Amino acid sequence: MKFYKQLLSKLQDNQNVYLLSVIENVGSSPGRQGFKMFIAQDGFMTGSIGGGIMEYQFVEKVKKDLKAEKLEILFKRQIHQKKEGKDNSGMICSGEQTVVFHPLNKKDIPVIKKIITSIKQNTKGTLELNHQGVFFHNTVLEKQFEFHNQQNWTFKEQLAYKEVFFIIGGGHVGLASSQIMNYLGFYVVIFDNRKDLNTLEKNEFAAEKHIVDYQEIEKYILPNNFVAIMTSNFNDDKQILTKIINIPHHYLGVLGSRAKVKTMFKELRKKGFSKEQLDKVFAPIGFPIKSQTPKEIAISIGAQVVEVRNTAL
Repeated sequence: MKFYKQLLSKLQDNQNVYLLSVIENVGSSPGRQGFKMFIAQDGFMTGSIGGGIMEYQFVEKVKKDLKAEKLEILFKRQIHQKKEGKDNSGMICSGEQTVVFHPLNKKDIPVIKKIITSIKQNTKGTLELNHQGVFFHNTVLEKQFEFHNQQNWTFKEQLAYKEVFFIIGGGHVGLASSQIMNYLGFYVVIFDNRKDLNTLEKNEFAAEKHIVDYQEIEKYILPNNFVAIMTSNFNDDKQILTKIINIPHHYLGVLGSRAKVKTMFKELRKKGFSKEQLDKVFAPIGFPIKSQTPKEIAISIGAQVVEVRNTAL
């Protein structure tokens, strides 16, 4: 979201901008499909297409082209091998990547605005890059990269309609976790039952923030997503878990010490919850990395979620 807002700001400032995008990668290329960066006419840049000497050379070329107003769509295949002659990137990490350059100006503002709205509302949307320009569609288009030749190609990328990460508890760990999960590409929704909570008010990473009654929490949790329970109260955690444990989840975790979790699970077993049900809950949540601060805890949760997402889905 921040990337496109910054891009929009430069276009609204009537600046020419070059958008660089990785549309294909093979092997251990440092730039992965979907990586992007942009360079504005005033020299501002953000994002990355893989770094290293390759990115530096491309940036320098773009700066010169922007200054000379030599603006055209470019298609650059890069091979990361020292012995390679043509298309050699200057890097030796092996692999290949294809980078495309799209010059943008104020005429592209409507497209960028549509992208920002789609991401903000988490609605279906597809970014299309091709040999003619940059486009946005309000539907999800499945075909990702189609190549005929360097003058006829199309890359399509789903921008929104992301997996949702529900955080129940808007305290310090909830704030840090919102930042990490947002960075990992989730649509973050956070809940708390306390009004005027400072950490919830300053949470700019969650797409949605809600004050709710935890006794009705099951009404707000959509199935087949990711959930982290981290309220300020043991009884709230336990009550929430009992209400949502039977909703299908990709990931369900509870924040707390081993002693807290042991006590909670013991009480839930007495209430009739099976060992099989409780074994599906990640508790204590996160990888055991001796985390102490909210940000360290959030990183441990994020790492665990990445493993689940990349292994099971």
